[in-house]
Amino acid sequence: MSETTGIGLPGSPTTLFDHALRLHQLAPGEPLHRDGEPYPDDGSHRHRKGPRTPEDRHSVGKDAAFILDAHFARASALPDELADAFHDVYIPIHPNEHIAAAAEQADRERVRQTGRWLVRHGTDRCSVTVGLALLAAVGTADDIPLIQTIGLLSNRFGPLAAHAFESGPGGVEALLWLAERVTGWGRVYVVEALCRLDDPAARPWLLRRACDGDFLNGYFAGKVATVARLHEALADLGTDSEMVDHIGRLLHLMSDCGGMGLTLAHYPHSRAVLEAHARHVGSLSPTIERYFTIAVLTQHLTTEPPDAAGCTATQQEALRDTYLEVLDREEWTETARAGFTADDNRMRWLADHRAPELRLRAFPDREPDTEE
Repeated sequence: MSETTGIGLPGSPTTLFDHALRLHQLAPGEPLHRDGEPYPDDGSHRHRKGPRTPEDRHSVGKDAAFILDAHFARASALPDELADAFHDVYIPIHPNEHIAAAAEQADRERVRQTGRWLVRHGTDRCSVTVGLALLAAVGTADDIPLIQTIGLLSNRFGPLAAHAFESGPGGVEALLWLAERVTGWGRVYVVEALCRLDDPAARPWLLRRACDGDFLNGYFAGKVATVARLHEALADLGTDSEMVDHIGRLLHLMSDCGGMGLTLAHYPHSRAVLEAHARHVGSLSPTIERYFTIAVLTQHLTTEPPDAAGCTATQQEALRDTYLEVLDREEWTETARAGFTADDNRMRWLADHRAPELRLRAFPDREPDTEE
């Protein structure tokens, strides 16, 4: 990142940009701890009741656009006059047609400079959000580091940062940089933008790193499998353990993401991918994650009808037997027991919630609990 942290006056509020940059510098390749929360302006936002979302969804963003129109209509108005102008109106965190129209109707260079000032110097999340929306509409390549940095506070700024790169400068490269450093909802916004772009340059990353194990990955797991053309990459599994593990995460998520995203039952290549994963995962050394993933998939194959995995009954039974053979190996059993002893949440969950039909040597003395 080329931007450096500004030095504020003693007692002056910390800008959200400086807050994000400082946390990023502590761990440059990782997501910010707790998505950077609490933000520096938390005190003025934590307990306030409003402003409320407008009842008419088509009017969302109009209040902010009105303020922008009035500001840009005055040739002498400076960006810092907007520093606290949006705190008492509802500000959408997603791309908004009214704010975008206000940006596009004014002088582009002036809009750009205003957006840059608000993102770089804003101390209130409402004004920073509007500034980011302006850059998403008229930003240039020079704004990529600015957008990436504020985008690290991804729960709030991820949607607009992803939109800025999807529709403007930065593209796949900027999105991939951000995708490596966000999680939770921020990861959903960025990975879905990558999927919409459907650029071959993103497929290697999508095949190996898109899912970080968060439950919210279920919103995009099926999109990743489809856009990355997972079924065409299965021949590489024998030499790519990272992709084997990632496919395991994809399959796990797609086995239980009904109402969120594409499930195994509706993914046309479910059987082929499951068979390839079952063939290759047993050749890897056991880890707690691998054991957990296989056990969950085995439970799915045990308790759900064959069409829930895109299989016939015979194919489902063969897959289940292949996975069970791996789970019952001595070294895999020892790994699971060690995880249980260490109080790993995944192993505890398996011990308490596996299906009655799924008897695993790792937990011989515990009766499965089938209640939710």
